[in-house]
Amino acid sequence: MNNDKIGGPSRRTLLHVAAGGLVASVAAPFVVSSAAWAQAKYPARPIKVVVPFGAGGVADITVRIVTERLGEKIGGRFVIENAPGAGGSLAATRVASSAADGYTLALFSNGTAVSVGLFKQLPFDPVNGFVPISTLGLFDFVLATNKQTGYTTLADLIADAKKRPGALNIATVIAGSTQNLSGVLFNTEADIKTEIVVYRTTPDALVSVLRNDAQLVIDSYASLKGSIEDGNLVALATSGAKQSPVLPKVPPVAATVPGFDATSWNALFAKSGTPEEVVRILNAGLQEVLVEDEVKKKLLELGIVASASTPADLSARLTSDIKRWSAVIDKAGIQKQ
Repeated sequence: MNNDKIGGPSRRTLLHVAAGGLVASVAAPFVVSSAAWAQAKYPARPIKVVVPFGAGGVADITVRIVTERLGEKIGGRFVIENAPGAGGSLAATRVASSAADGYTLALFSNGTAVSVGLFKQLPFDPVNGFVPISTLGLFDFVLATNKQTGYTTLADLIADAKKRPGALNIATVIAGSTQNLSGVLFNTEADIKTEIVVYRTTPDALVSVLRNDAQLVIDSYASLKGSIEDGNLVALATSGAKQSPVLPKVPPVAATVPGFDATSWNALFAKSGTPEEVVRILNAGLQEVLVEDEVKKKLLELGIVASASTPADLSARLTSDIKRWSAVIDKAGIQKQ
């Protein structure tokens, strides 16, 4: 995508044209149309962000933290609309049916990429139906165990799983969720066989590992933070390819299982056809906001590493994740719905 700023002729050029009399009268319509976006004030009204998760969750809070500051930066106001359900399709279709003017944006995540591999047909096209703006943040899941297992490292768990194939349970939420598929990927990449037990909610999964019904739980830092801090859970690894600043003393899975990467992300997208100048304004604002110390601190407390991207890099990330998670789903034999 070409993100160069769309602008009209310079003031000096316009003065020369004006001096030309007849030439000016012929050129005027062109000047108005070519400079329209540069001269129009965006945003001129509130910008809606449709979030495919309920209010109060990590993704919702992330968007609110970032857009509050972004609104101050670009001179506008953001309104968050929560539209959970249908695997994110409800939120995405609302944005897809809106005007392509930059006043209705979508929050996508790697869960959006996962959906492509899970469903035979989506009611929206995440690649061609939307234009990327920027990532907001990256985050890893935490792989944690209870004290009863005696594991102090991920290598301990893997060694036990190899000795007792099928004896260990991994607790995750919702079949097809990124947490769930991270468990599938872990089994594959670590070359072990464990039973992945799916729970309806994170608290249910957490209780199962605390009771030792499951020996490992995979979920967000925010969900497991309390149990880790009070010592009831032991964080064995984080799911990204690199060390996470959220848990700097906990190694990534990749340190034990080379090549493993289940990094997650949240990002803003607009409907396809949104003016490039609008995308440029939003991206430029996010580039500034997401390096601010206060914003970074607030997000880190949620387990999110603030991270802006170019639209091109975000597009590449979405495409890559669609390919990667679709392969995981196919290899696991999960039937498309």
